Amino acid sequence: MHDPATIDPPDRALLRRLPGECWVITDQAAGNQRQALALAEQMDMPVRHLVLSLRAPWSWLSPQLILGGRLALPALHREAFAPPWPTLAIGCGRSAALLTRLLRTLTEGHCHTVQILDPRMAPTHWDTVIAPKHDGLTGPNVLNPLGSLNPVDDVWLADGRDASPALEFLPRPRVGVLFGGPRTGIRMDTDYAQQLIERLLRRRQQENGSLLVLTSRRTPAAVAEVMRNALRGVPGLLWTGPDDGNNPYPGVLGWADRLVVTPDSVNMLSEACAVGCAVHTLVVGNLPPKLARFHGSLREAGLLHDVDGEPPAQQPPLRETAAIAEALRRRILAQIP
Repeated sequence: MHDPATIDPPDRALLRRLPGECWVITDQAAGNQRQALALAEQMDMPVRHLVLSLRAPWSWLSPQLILGGRLALPALHREAFAPPWPTLAIGCGRSAALLTRLLRTLTEGHCHTVQILDPRMAPTHWDTVIAPKHDGLTGPNVLNPLGSLNPVDDVWLADGRDASPALEFLPRPRVGVLFGGPRTGIRMDTDYAQQLIERLLRRRQQENGSLLVLTSRRTPAAVAEVMRNALRGVPGLLWTGPDDGNNPYPGVLGWADRLVVTPDSVNMLSEACAVGCAVHTLVVGNLPPKLARFHGSLREAGLLHDVDGEPPAQQPPLRETAAIAEALRRRILAQIP
């Protein structure tokens, strides 16, 4: 198991640019795309993003079923998944896991295959597997970040502030609120939304400031309506979709003095913790076991706090993508003659 926090500084000789091209292979899921592209951007290689889907029965049995090879793809996608092969392939998601696994055979081992997230089979079928610690997956070729990979760093945050300059003039503290949606074992209904908003408004009465609230594609419409009614007249913003204009997400993270994140999304929590301001959440009931382990790790590291708790004076950002990229670069260069 490799902990990116303990990776030694890279040898200067190992920082030479990798030859060839990097393929990013994902499905349509925005979270999968975001992780894979964030890692690829750190590798300093030409990147080609392939958004591919599988045919049945491969789509049902991915990544276990590889019989038939490229026939797992529809004919149109087969044209993209063809030579010249890349030096590096980064996949994220179950469908991508079959394709990155296939590339090891198709390229006779000349492509370094990387799979992000637990592929739910032995990691030895890939050159490198990147799975968060709460997945509990270990092995000599497994890298274990605390959270999910993401693009959030100082440059990304500065770009976000530049894209949303008006947010600077909102009353401080500016509290960014990231609202996700229901998932197995977690209810994110109107009752939850009402509880969260009441706590946020109660705190705002004490410290003034503004609320910058963003929903996601998973947020139920009824929940968005509850928040819209409750936040009328409150300084800040509410973004629930394209009807409210362009998504100000990077700007909200860039200008936030504090962030409140619903407990359902590892990606949202990881990106919030990468900002460097205090991050809070409201948990109602019990979390599913893997998610509970993730929350526990964040709290143990001093990166996550109760929504009613006092924010720490300082909170270091959780930024793991660059360290993971360095470890991956070392692995690939060690294999190149």
